[in-house]
Amino acid sequence: MRHQPVLLVIAHGSRDPRHAGAVHALVRRVRSMRPGLRVETGFLDFNIPSVQGVLESLAAEGVREVVALPLLLTRAFHAKADIPAVLRDAPRRLRIRQAEVLGPSPLLLSALERRLYEAGLTPADKSSTGVVLASAGSTDPEAIAVIADIAREWWHTGWCAVRPAFASASLPRTEDAVRELRELGCSTVAVAPYVLAPGFLPDRIARGAAGADVLAEVLGPSPEVARVLLERYDAARTPMLAAVGA
Repeated sequence: MRHQPVLLVIAHGSRDPRHAGAVHALVRRVRSMRPGLRVETGFLDFNIPSVQGVLESLAAEGVREVVALPLLLTRAFHAKADIPAVLRDAPRRLRIRQAEVLGPSPLLLSALERRLYEAGLTPADKSSTGVVLASAGSTDPEAIAVIADIAREWWHTGWCAVRPAFASASLPRTEDAVRELRELGCSTVAVAPYVLAPGFLPDRIARGAAGADVLAEVLGPSPEVARVLLERYDAARTPMLAAVGA
């Protein structure tokens, strides 16, 4: 029976140890949801193992096929430039397909909503609650447009209002969006971090949420995020298998 490609989850990395901890917890959940699938983790910076190191180890073991999955919510610089550059330097014996980034996805909206409910909101609060969709931010116009689209889509599910905000590179900041929702007349203001792991920028989001009533946790190792990882893996591996008649 043909072996399925190895799933290599590529995370950005951070000096904050909470970042790697959340990444590893997410990978453990993915493994638990797909027994028998080999899942490895590599970091672009700050943490080990590096992406290049993992790829070299896999090649040395005799692995031939890898699905490289960017642990990113939007297609910004890392997905378009950094990760492809690292993959181009991989050992030649490896056949690698880069999967799509995680967002947007209805599952991620479900995860955001569940985090808000875990923070104290209920479904009955939706119509009176304004939500700040707070992301890390980017200089990439495509990534910024995606966040704005997600905010509009989420608003149509019944919230009083949903406003995008950014921790860096773009405006508005979280505190500005909180203020806008107050002025709009929403009875409750909640901040939903659209980030995968704790770190410097999520901490900035949290500081900006000081004037809000509710601050949700980051997405972290939630089951919805793990399901999106597996969806992206399956979509990327299908053409690989079809190419060899599997």
